[in-house]
Amino acid sequence: MKLGLGLGYASPGTNPADLVPLAQEAERLGYSSVWAAEAWGTDAVSVLAWVGALTSRIELGAGIMQIPGRTPANTAMTAATLDLMSGGRLILGLGTSGPQVVEGWHGQPWGRPLVKTREYVEIVRAALRREVVEHRGEHYRIPYDGPGGTGLGKPLKLMLRPLRPDVPIYLAAIGPRNVALAAEIADGWLPVFVDPDHFDDAFGASLAGAPEAFQIAAMVSVLVGDDVQALRDALKPHVALYVGGMGAKGRNFYNSLVRRYGWEAEAERIQELYLAGHQREAVAAVPDELVDAVSLVGPEERIRDRLEAWRETPVTTIVVGSPQPEALRTLAELVL
Repeated sequence: MKLGLGLGYASPGTNPADLVPLAQEAERLGYSSVWAAEAWGTDAVSVLAWVGALTSRIELGAGIMQIPGRTPANTAMTAATLDLMSGGRLILGLGTSGPQVVEGWHGQPWGRPLVKTREYVEIVRAALRREVVEHRGEHYRIPYDGPGGTGLGKPLKLMLRPLRPDVPIYLAAIGPRNVALAAEIADGWLPVFVDPDHFDDAFGASLAGAPEAFQIAAMVSVLVGDDVQALRDALKPHVALYVGGMGAKGRNFYNSLVRRYGWEAEAERIQELYLAGHQREAVAAVPDELVDAVSLVGPEERIRDRLEAWRETPVTTIVVGSPQPEALRTLAELVL
């Protein structure tokens, strides 16, 4: 099992450049990758470029670049450029995000995300192979020939020569069909809120067709310390935000995932409170057992014991989400 460092996206009022020393420490410790995310604040690409310039070996993972935020051709340009400038260190993580972000921030229709993702990956791969890009699909038509077009669009191919025409592509997915799509068309999968005790029940069928080399880089919150309850409580706002607030009623993929793990009533209660504006009560409604299931918290020996469940899963990389340098060091001692 490998280790990655998850930087996430910067909280309001913070600067992602301040996380560079953490990335450098992860590289020194032997972590294989560092990952940057985006929602509707700091973007992933700028952070990866900055980190890449100040490190030398660690892989640079987009976790994720949002599909509705960039055309597939622009993503191919960005991926090829980052990979070239970093000496072949990019992992291109892609995902659709949810309908509230897609329509509310990017101003695009939610559409059919599985079809859109399939087309998007196909176009990105073709562009990175320096093929002349032509595509006639449900979501993308290149050259464009729809309403308002001039008819002057010319099929083009990437001008730069990618260092690697096969930059690895990982897909963020939670629902069974999305996970199955990742196993079919991508090189890896980026899950979040993984409960290793229920991994096979939640994802096993979807991953049945994955190739042997398929990579799974799971995002995991990690806090090290002796006061287990305080550490759990520190993570509950994060869990409540995603389970309760990241999506509308009936369209929150994180909420659905927690329900699949068996926390139906708890997920319902957290979402009801959060969407009603009672965030503190929603945080208080997050069970200790749920935090323990999807995170690694406590002293070293407690985390060591919990890692045994992770080793029983097909996860290939634990992506450590933590502001603590000591958490990075603890995981390195236990895993690497």
